[in-house]
Parts: sequence; C-alpha cells; structure tokens
Amino acid sequence: MDEASVRITRTSGMNPWRAGCGESRTSGSEGGPGRRTGRKVGTAPWPDPYTYVRTWSGFCYVAFVEDAFSRMIVGWSIATHLRTSLATEALEMAVWRRGVRVEGLIHHSDAGGQYTSVAYSERLASHGIAPSVGSVGDSFDNAMAESAIGLYKTELIRRHGPWRTPDQVEIATLEYIDWFNFRRLHGEIGHVPPAEFEEVFYASRTEEQIQA
Repeated sequence: MDEASVRITRTSGMNPWRAGCGESRTSGSEGGPGRRTGRKVGTAPWPDPYTYVRTWSGFCYVAFVEDAFSRMIVGWSIATHLRTSLATEALEMAVWRRGVRVEGLIHHSDAGGQYTSVAYSERLASHGIAPSVGSVGDSFDNAMAESAIGLYKTELIRRHGPWRTPDQVEIATLEYIDWFNFRRLHGEIGHVPPAEFEEVFYASRTEEQIQA
C-alpha cells in the first residue's frame, strides 16, 4: 500500500490503530465557526470535548473546540484542574481565531458541570451563542466529541507516551492540532484536511452567500 493509500485508509474507518476512548473521560459541546458553516449553511455546530492525560507529575486536562462542518479544531486549552476556565479558554480561543462575529451559533454540550455553569452560560450569551445541552447518559449525543478525543488519544497520547509533564503535553498537542487541521485527511469531508475543505467551501461562494 502506497503512502497516499495509507493516509486515506487511516481516515476512512480502517485506521491501523484503534481509535477508542479507553481510559478517557470526555465531555463535549458544539457551537460553530465564526463564518456560519454548519451542516447546513446558516448553522454552525462545534464539538467542544475535554479529556484527561496522565503524566509523571500528575494529571492534566485538555479541552477542544471542533467545528462540526469542517472537523477543524478551532480552540483548545490545557490545565491541571477541571474548573470552568478550562472550557471557557478553549471557547474564547475559538471565537478569537474565527475573527468574525458569531451571533446565532448553536452550542451543544453534554451536562458536564463546566458547560452548565453560570460562568460558561454567561460567556456564551456574551457572544450571542445559543446553548443546547444533551440528555444525561446518552453516549450517542456526544459522538463527534468522543470521536475527536479518540483520535487525539490514539494518534498522539498513547502513541508517544509516557508523558513527563503537562508542559510536554501542551507542546505536543499544539503540534498535533496543526497536523490535524492542515495535513491530516478526514474521511467525513472527502479525504482532505479541514483547512483545505473550508478554503474550497468559501472559494465557491460569494460574500453575500457566506454572510447569509
């Protein structure tokens, strides 16, 4: 199998490594890219999961905001605690990176304490983002977030561990996200990287269509 075929295989459900959550504990939410690019133009879901990573100096926790339309990770944060700021920092990075107003986006999450807190709800409201909370104990409700975490744990954390410190995890996560967004092929979007998928999408539409 040539290199291109191997890359496609790894993103079409035939991954040589098992992409599962295993020891992961996750939580997820969805909002959308600054430009409204959801599954349907005018909506914009973002999965926003978190998980934990074991290091020799203790646990650290990593939160992501992933665009459900393009699969791009648009925000993330890492901390040695599970306070609400872990989630809000990832959300704020996502809003900042999109660089445009995000009013009207829908933010879906499970019923985790970080995502149902007053502070997080107020942060969503300040951006004009509508919250949506899934049912308790429903594994399907958070499937996209779980998938993103499964890939992260399989392709980075398990493959390159053990990890010494949270700082080491942070640097490796930054490098992984760059690869995930700009070079990794995703079967759900036609075996192209998320950045390329978004570029093609916007190139095919007028400014009026994008803002609609």
